[in-house]
Amino acid sequence: MYPSISIIENKETILSENTVSKINNLSMTSYFIIPGLGNSDENHWQTHFENSGENFIRINQKSWDEPACEDWILNIENSISAYEPSEVVLVAHSLGCTAVAHWARRFQKYIKGALLVAPSDIENPVYTFPMTGFTQIPLEKLPFKSIVVASSNDIWVSEERAIFFADAWGSEFMCIGEAGHINVAGGYGEWLAGLELLKQFE
Repeated sequence: MYPSISIIENKETILSENTVSKINNLSMTSYFIIPGLGNSDENHWQTHFENSGENFIRINQKSWDEPACEDWILNIENSISAYEPSEVVLVAHSLGCTAVAHWARRFQKYIKGALLVAPSDIENPVYTFPMTGFTQIPLEKLPFKSIVVASSNDIWVSEERAIFFADAWGSEFMCIGEAGHINVAGGYGEWLAGLELLKQFE
């Protein structure tokens, strides 16, 4: 079974300015933001992460609306190739989590870690968006530390399937309650507690 983090998070958690400062200055780690289908807009927590420090870098994809898995994973590899793998953390949301799983299977790099938030269950019939090459979802254990964060009422991935993915990937698992798809619609714009989670990779 997967190791679990026994935390039920309040999305309105407020951290002190000192804590936020410490998060933003964690070592020399580079955090690569990997949005899902359609990209993450200016109010999304991934954008807030990106704007929190110069070491937060968004990986922009060729196509956000009709994604091709091969393009996405090659872009991930090309984006991080100039960085020391042991100082790289991937911060993925939704379909971006599946992209990370495909990238890990292909390149087998031992990076510092990955935060995988609301990994969409693209094998569920309700997921009808145009995409190429993402199915089947890789179920090999990831060769690096990872944390899967899920919700109890996400229409794109049930809590049970999120647990299944975490178990397969060897990830720690956290359910933060009724948070929808852990996006702006679910109330997750600025997400300081998510930034706090990144300290677990140090």
